[in-house]
Amino acid sequence: MPSSPPVPQLPPLKKRDMTIEELKKFDGQNEEGRICVAVNGKVFDVTKGKRFYGPGGPYAAFAGRDASRGLALFSVECHEGYDDLSDLNSMQMDSVREWEIQFQERYHYVGRLLKPNEEPTDYSDEEDASQDQSTVDTASSSPSSKKAD
Repeated sequence: MPSSPPVPQLPPLKKRDMTIEELKKFDGQNEEGRICVAVNGKVFDVTKGKRFYGPGGPYAAFAGRDASRGLALFSVECHEGYDDLSDLNSMQMDSVREWEIQFQERYHYVGRLLKPNEEPTDYSDEEDASQDQSTVDTASSSPSSKKAD
């Protein structure tokens, strides 16, 4: 049986916050096939987990959606619109936080899921600073900058 061709690796999404409407565009059906899922107010790029979250996958219903409630209730159904999760009990919220940790360990963090009328964070300064810091780190680790004992 022939194997399917390898999926090309996409570059990481630039850090950005998203509204529910923006998140919906990342359902795996878009041109580049990118998939994002929100968990506990954080958006993750789960494209590398396409066999789970992509079309036909067991968790495809979470693609381009806030999966928090579904993960808390062990259901693949998603809430429409922004969900503040305020009606979940402490055990369900613990479950959401555990899933959030799992997503942080496995997938690229993109940004926050915005509440209605919430303004996005401008991450451009943060990205510039991290590039500047990597230049400083490289310079400070050069042999000429080390003191002799």
